[in-house]
Amino acid sequence: MVMPEFSIALAEIFLAVAAMALLMIGVFSGKDATGRVSWLAVLSLLFAAVLVLMGDAGSQTTFSGLFITDSFAVFMKILALMASALAIIMSMDFNAREKMGRFEFPVLIVIATLGMMIMISANDLMSMYLGIELMSLSLYVTAAFRRDSLRATEAGLKYFVLGALSSGLLLYGSSLIYGFTGSTNFTVIAENLGVEGAGLGVLVGLVFLIAGLAFKVSAVPFHMWAPDVYEGVPTPVTAFFASAPKVAGMALFVRAFLMPFGDMVSEWQQIIVFVSIASMILGAFAAINQKNIKRLMAYSSIGHIGYALVGLAAGTEEGVRGVLIYLTIYVVMNIGTFAIILSMRQKDGMVEDISGLAGLGKTRPVMAFLLMIFMFSLAGIPPLAGFFGKFYVFVAAINAGLYPLAVIGLLASVVGAFYYIRIVKIMYFDDAAEGFEPLTKPLGIIMGVAGIFTTLYVIYPAPLVSGAAAAARVLFP
Repeated sequence: MVMPEFSIALAEIFLAVAAMALLMIGVFSGKDATGRVSWLAVLSLLFAAVLVLMGDAGSQTTFSGLFITDSFAVFMKILALMASALAIIMSMDFNAREKMGRFEFPVLIVIATLGMMIMISANDLMSMYLGIELMSLSLYVTAAFRRDSLRATEAGLKYFVLGALSSGLLLYGSSLIYGFTGSTNFTVIAENLGVEGAGLGVLVGLVFLIAGLAFKVSAVPFHMWAPDVYEGVPTPVTAFFASAPKVAGMALFVRAFLMPFGDMVSEWQQIIVFVSIASMILGAFAAINQKNIKRLMAYSSIGHIGYALVGLAAGTEEGVRGVLIYLTIYVVMNIGTFAIILSMRQKDGMVEDISGLAGLGKTRPVMAFLLMIFMFSLAGIPPLAGFFGKFYVFVAAINAGLYPLAVIGLLASVVGAFYYIRIVKIMYFDDAAEGFEPLTKPLGIIMGVAGIFTTLYVIYPAPLVSGAAAAARVLFP
């Protein structure tokens, strides 16, 4: 019997142990548990990122081929870990003020992040499902964490019921793929398809697999949970849902289709193109009449997933590089935006209506300027970082001959710019509403750093571009 190489999965093993240790610390720490556990959770995620970087020694597999680590996995894991750590930091003040301070919250985020890391390194349909369910079960509980809120409980229940349905679709697709290829391992599936070719059963299995994964990234037509859940759950949970799980879901989307089914691009490309177009169009038009800023960000995230899928639809190394760059920029913009949303607090509590931003340019000029930067970047206006994210995926689509997809994406981006610019108009040209309470230092630092990255990315994009190129290259040996 060959023993698995545990050092390859050292970061995941550490996070699993850390989650159990944090749970015990929280139980025995008494009233001060939440703050202590939250900071320890952040340190655990940062140390896991260090372990991920230390383990970057080329493509390696362990646990009988179930788990793989390579440059692509390292890139996406670092992004997911950073997003999760920032989500915990942003939640601390909110949890204390809203009396939501239970130490289980950061522990759940750590466990969800462990599931994401398994998803990103999945090299088999079984480990893929294990990672998805570990992440999803933690997210279901996190969504309904505020038990005294009817909205949060309803959102958590909706998410759980629809999530169970998506898991069923995913399992059915996986079983069909296994039945018609004779294996669940991505490498073996690719080898068998290269010899025998893809039959109708494999294609049907792929359709169900896409349906299950599309739910995890809230892509159309499996987006229906996102607006209600984003609006209903507490704002720190919304910030987390809109960042780290998207990274893991898209990473799994890319690996699960390009590694085992890389020679079938022409077969599954049409489905991805449809999902991408539908997501971009819905994200552009459905957000126009939204009055709740969290609900608007939900439709915004649906649209941005559509843009990211443009790179996957290209099915090329250039397209995957575009996806990685886009996701990195999207996470930074999103974290910065939600740091500002979490700062929208008045004496009576949190403000979620967009009208509450009226006159922010006069009452809080720095916050208004940063939000303007994020809105323009999300709209894809040059020379901000969001423009370059869209530029890379659209160029990849054009080079792959997907001209209609690139044109529709460009038009959807123009339509979507309306509701981003409307927020800027409300901040600078409407009569001032009641001012917000002073910023907390962590939120101020996060939104400031995100704003600097978004503004100055154009000056020195080389590190991100070269890192994304190296990560994409391993999927095209």
